[in-house]
Amino acid sequence: MAGRMTPDQSPGPAGGRGGPLVVTEDEDLLDDVLRLCAAAGATPEVAHGVARGRSPGWASAPLVIVGADCAPRLCGAGRRDGVVLVARGADDRQLWRLAVALGAERVLVLPGGESWLVDRIADAVEGVGPAAVTVGVIGGSGGAGASTLACALALTAARAGHRTVLVDADPLGGGLDVLLGGEKEEGLRWPAFAESRGRVGGDALEEALPRLHSLRVLSWDRGDAVAIPPQAMRAVMAAARRRGGAVVVDLPRRLDEAVVEALAQVDVGLLVVPTELRALAAARRVAALIRTVLPDVRVVTRASPGPGSGRAAELAPEEAARLLGLPLAGELGWEAGLPGELARGAPPGANARGALRHFGTAFWGRVLPGGAGAGIAGSGAAESRGDGPVGGGPEVGGRRGWLGEGVGGGPGEG
Repeated sequence: MAGRMTPDQSPGPAGGRGGPLVVTEDEDLLDDVLRLCAAAGATPEVAHGVARGRSPGWASAPLVIVGADCAPRLCGAGRRDGVVLVARGADDRQLWRLAVALGAERVLVLPGGESWLVDRIADAVEGVGPAAVTVGVIGGSGGAGASTLACALALTAARAGHRTVLVDADPLGGGLDVLLGGEKEEGLRWPAFAESRGRVGGDALEEALPRLHSLRVLSWDRGDAVAIPPQAMRAVMAAARRRGGAVVVDLPRRLDEAVVEALAQVDVGLLVVPTELRALAAARRVAALIRTVLPDVRVVTRASPGPGSGRAAELAPEEAARLLGLPLAGELGWEAGLPGELARGAPPGANARGALRHFGTAFWGRVLPGGAGAGIAGSGAAESRGDGPVGGGPEVGGRRGWLGEGVGGGPGEG
């Protein structure tokens, strides 16, 4: 896909919250602040000739940036959140006295605080709520089905009404847009973000990505690019998480700088493991690698086709988790009709009676707002489907059974 996303492609006041109020008569300072507003994608309101007391727009603006030259005249204004006192040159005690009188949240001396102020302006204009629940899916061995599960998790979250972004962080995986049947859909792919630095607006990111099955997908084009610059991964992941909901990341079975950046913003990793000894041996190595960056990794066991399939004898999910030394997030039953459904253009998780939909629905019902589990607490390990911990993992938020009973497709699904 043609096109490029740059850091200053952030939503402006059209997003509904308006721009910040800037109160200063220092022309040099005003030039600096206007430049930073432009970098944040915001159109500010500038108050000139402010009399003593409250400035117009003081109460309604999402953020007020007060120059040190006007601060003494605004000390009688009503207290409000979101006031930043800015100055050029050296910090001094007078600035801090003015900040206390104004009730400012921060004193900023330019140019040193420019990066912080750009982010603060963009946050104020865009609106900031709880970060998205971010789940990384990793295959414990080749062909484990991690990409299929990642797509199914994203699809079930979106169909439950949650804002959802699916991120393909594996350049050698063939493209999640292909797996979802949307390789021809308009929108930006990873190469367009290669030069992203600093901040990418969350709304701008979503508007730029292809919309497939009620979710936004960041995948790869059909070109030769096989790497994501770590700065771009950091900026894009932060933008995807900023607007809340759910973010699902399909991760490769290796670590490079970009994968480390992605893992730094993941709440929990799901390691997809076929319950066979050879697959477990590979998964143990992958788990050891991933846990150097992400402490909270949990096992999703995947059943084989069943009796007569010629596959090696399987281990019980609890035994597989014990051998890996990880908590069990759930069991994914075999979905026999899946290859045919994918060939017909149906996305993973579309079958209402299939194992993937069952697993995804149960998973998000536990971890997203409104579900039974009240979210992922901290970075502690989850518990298995049973009454006690698997692999010696601690409790999450003082509760056992984070994913509860019956997570997974179970036998006979599909």
